[in-house]
Amino acid sequence: QVQLVESGGGLVQPGGSLRLSCAVSGSIGSIGVMNWYRQAPGKQRESVAGITSGGTTNYVDSVKGRFTISRDNAKNTTYLQMNSLKPEDTAVYYCNALIRRTLRSLYSNYWGQGTQVTVSS
Repeated sequence: QVQLVESGGGLVQPGGSLRLSCAVSGSIGSIGVMNWYRQAPGKQRESVAGITSGGTTNYVDSVKGRFTISRDNAKNTTYLQMNSLKPEDTAVYYCNALIRRTLRSLYSNYWGQGTQVTVSS
């Protein structure tokens, strides 16, 4: 069974930093693009950042210059370094990845359980 497990959320003051991690476990063939999404109360889930297996990244405009996504392919893990955090970054952050169970199977979409990030003084 494939699982995505996030960690690193918490409470931080405005201007502070947090680093989220998302580790993929289980029997897998390969991992394609890995993404971070977030959902604030009363709002739709939005894409925050993504990274391909080759390291190409993309970000939503509101986090450019503050957040950095990375991945360690050997550890099947992606990270989201969040700096200069603002109250509007408060949300549940979800990890998402396209994974194929074997090298001959199709990619399927997997989600983590989410981790709360609260930015408040």
